[in-house]
Order: sequence, then C-alpha cells, then structure tokens
Amino acid sequence: MATIEDVARRAGVSLSTVSYSLSGKRPISAETRRRIEKAIEELGYRPHAGARALASARTDVIGLLAPLRTGVDLHVIMQFVGGVVTGASSAGYDVLLLTQDEGSVARVTGSSMVDALIVMDIEDEDERLPALRTLAQPSVLIGLPRDVHGLSCVDLDFTQAGELAARRLLTAGHRSIALIGSPVEVVERHTSYADRMMRGFTDASTEAGAAFAVLPTDASAAGAVASVDTLVSTMPDVTGIVVHNESALPHVISRLREHGRRVPEDMSVVAVCPESVAVSLPTPVTSIDIPAEFIGRTAVEMLIGLMRDSPRGEARLVSPRIVERGSVADAPASASAR
Repeated sequence: MATIEDVARRAGVSLSTVSYSLSGKRPISAETRRRIEKAIEELGYRPHAGARALASARTDVIGLLAPLRTGVDLHVIMQFVGGVVTGASSAGYDVLLLTQDEGSVARVTGSSMVDALIVMDIEDEDERLPALRTLAQPSVLIGLPRDVHGLSCVDLDFTQAGELAARRLLTAGHRSIALIGSPVEVVERHTSYADRMMRGFTDASTEAGAAFAVLPTDASAAGAVASVDTLVSTMPDVTGIVVHNESALPHVISRLREHGRRVPEDMSVVAVCPESVAVSLPTPVTSIDIPAEFIGRTAVEMLIGLMRDSPRGEARLVSPRIVERGSVADAPASASAR
C-alpha cells in the first residue's frame, strides 16, 4: 500500500508539501499540486480519514525552542524572542516558548502542537540537527552549525564580526590585542556564535602578525575582574580589547580604570553586543551591534516562506558593521615601553 512518503518521493516534494496539498491549509503552486495529484493517481494512494483530519488541524502556532542553558545572557535571549513574537504576530501566529531542551523537538512536533519551529542556541555539532532535518514541519535555526545541509538558518556573521573587530584595533596601530569572550561553558559546548567569533578574531590577528590572547570569561563582575587581571599581568603591552560578553562589559571597563588604563587613551575597546548594551554605559563604546530583534523577525519571515513551499536549505548571514562611539583611539606611543 502506498504511503504519503511514497507520494512525496514520486512528486519530488517534501512530506509537508503533500500534507498541505491534501489539507488545503497552505497555498500550493498549480504545478506542484499537479505533480502531487499525478503521483497520488499513479500510486493509488488513499489517505486514512483520521490522518487526513489530523493533518488539516492547523494550530497557527510557531514553536520557539530557546533553552536556558548555563552561560546564556537572558537579556539578549529575550531580544531575539521579542523579534520572533513581533514577526509572528504580524503574520497571524502565536508563539509557544520552550525553554527545556531535552526532547522538545519530538514532543511539540510529534503531538502537532505547532505548525513550525524556530530553534536557538545552536552548537557546531548540534545533536538536534538529525531530527530537525527529518521533520514534516518546517524549521529555522537562529545560529549556524558546521553542516548546514538541509537546514534553513539565520544569524549575524560572527566570523566576519570577529575579523572586523580585530581589524578595527589593528588599523589603529594596536599590535597587542585581546578578546574577552563568552563564558567557559558556552565555549566548551562549541556554541556556534562563540566559536565563529573566536575564529574570526584569531585569524585576523594571526594574519596581521599581532600578539593576541583569547580569554573565555564568566558573565559576571568577578569573571570580568579575573580576565582583566590575567590580561594585564600576562600581556602588559596590551592596548586593545574586543569584548564579546554583554554581562561582563561594564565590569571590564571599570576594572581597566582601576588598573590605571583609561578608555580610550590607554586602552581601546570594541564591544560585540546589542546596541542597547553599548549605549547604556556611562561612556558608550564603539561596537558591532547584534541585531537580535531583526534576526528574530527574519527567522519568522523565512519560516512563513517555508510553510508556503519555499525550498529548505537557505542560510542568511547578516553582515556586521562597526558603529563608532569614541572608545577606540590610535595606539599610545608609550605602549611598547610598558
């Protein structure tokens, strides 16, 4: 007996497209519908009445899987969530927020709780990817795994952001620079954005022949103090810092001041963070802004396209840009004397 999988294979479309064609709950192009109807006729496929009724049960809900793991910045996560909610509301969808990672993909999609899924906190080798590649429901990742085959993704181009931040310091004459980065647990999970940020910073520094260090930093005042203390003791000539850690950023600047390092006279600082963080400091910092809300809205836009039969497998990377706010200056002439 022919199955819906057989129909999809014969018609050259996804399972979800066949389901949408049968239920009429999503627009399908005339040519795609013709191929599906031809495949159904050739195979003699007869959908089960109960399954057909279940398939037509549209929820108008998008699932958002945002696991609250250790080391994540809740403030930044909620900016992404806000973008998703705004985009979904504009398209007539509600959002089901899922914060528990274990089994969430199978639970919400297998029980038809949602029409589609957005997944956050993506790791380079994410264990959720095999399930996401085989889902009948479409999904979009906020993040970029190492293997993007068969997946739709959107994110800031963090590799380019790391390169851009390092080069901003290098072009100002800084030859000893550092990255105060994500918490250790985020780095150890090989969370995609952290790995790509470090890769871009390291590659640009190496290419320029500069001395550099990368310090994973706990997202706290104590973590910032520890990283700054380590940095000034092991790299006394350091004159430029990139901070990719929103929670640590204000404490990094405060601790530098306690070490007698003024920003930007003695130490130039580039932050990679949401704009709201960069401008909220007593002295705003030059930054590469993370457009979290825009990325959240873009994820919904891509998801709506997938539900309307757009092909899977698109990766959109938002190009980073530096916003100057006065925290970068030319390297001090006395740097080599330290």
